[in-house]
Amino acid sequence: MTSFSKIPATIVTGFLGAGKTTLIRHLLASPRGRRLALIINEFGEIGIDAGILDGCGDIRCQEASIIELANGCICCTVAEDFLPAIERLLALDPVPDHIVIETSGLALPKPLVKAFDWPSARARLTVDGVIAVVDGRAVADGRFAGDPEKLARQREADPSIAHDNPLEEVFEDQVLCADLIVLNKADLISAHEERRIRSEIAALLPRSVKILPAREGKLDPAILLGLGSAAEDDLGARRSHHDGLSAHDHDDFDCAVFEIPPVRDGDDLLQQLSILAARHDVLRIKGFAEVCGKPARLLIQGVGNRFQKSFDRPWRAGEHRQGRLVVIGQKGLDKESIAKALAGRAD
Repeated sequence: MTSFSKIPATIVTGFLGAGKTTLIRHLLASPRGRRLALIINEFGEIGIDAGILDGCGDIRCQEASIIELANGCICCTVAEDFLPAIERLLALDPVPDHIVIETSGLALPKPLVKAFDWPSARARLTVDGVIAVVDGRAVADGRFAGDPEKLARQREADPSIAHDNPLEEVFEDQVLCADLIVLNKADLISAHEERRIRSEIAALLPRSVKILPAREGKLDPAILLGLGSAAEDDLGARRSHHDGLSAHDHDDFDCAVFEIPPVRDGDDLLQQLSILAARHDVLRIKGFAEVCGKPARLLIQGVGNRFQKSFDRPWRAGEHRQGRLVVIGQKGLDKESIAKALAGRAD
């Protein structure tokens, strides 16, 4: 790369729990000689995704090359958060070869692409591509489909409701902005469901976008990097439900962080979390737990009432072994009841 070349940036978008962080972790494991830098944005007070990535054990994951923007939505805080973060990465010596940006699951990618059209960014950066990660199982289950009867009841109770389905709108905006769509968790859907999902997504798009199936976010980095889309020059082809708005409304969603006591059995914890998620219509649960007698921390990932767990890395010497979970749901999340249920996990 010459001194006159623009540094490419890849925006990884996708709804809560689609598998963005897992995809990026695989990317870090095989960067093909590139010096990668990361900007990670999360909807919530604490960052879990950066904690997942900090165990990659690679020099390309050095602390200065990972910037976490928590407690906000990057698409609404471009000037305050995103551009200063970019400046920090561009000040590194040597500068990154490629910047990967993981948006929060509730962020819209188009405002972020627009930021690359700002003179201060355009001079040195280009959007190599927008990758939308889609949870195949969630789409197959109709998680993002509108429910006309439910909407009618909501509007009867609150005439101010003006949109159809906040989940559907965010999901569609993420897909509409994409240069590549990763249909993740393809192992959890049938061939018939995959064909149906592909057809539904294609019907949304005004242009041809490749859809690739993946399991646990595993794709060759050569497929993900080097798209050369220059998306900042192609904004008109990327429709959005929120075109013309300065920001989108996050009041449709609630987020809370809960500390949990050590547990004796990880499977038992997941079973109780699955019950809790179904009872409170939770969209996403993620975090870490301490399992009594185990030297490693337990990583917990939940979408709806589907959960996975794994020991991602050993607890570090002197590290505070506090279990924490981020819980995200739609407006009206009963945080008090959830806190009581989680506190009752103590054995």
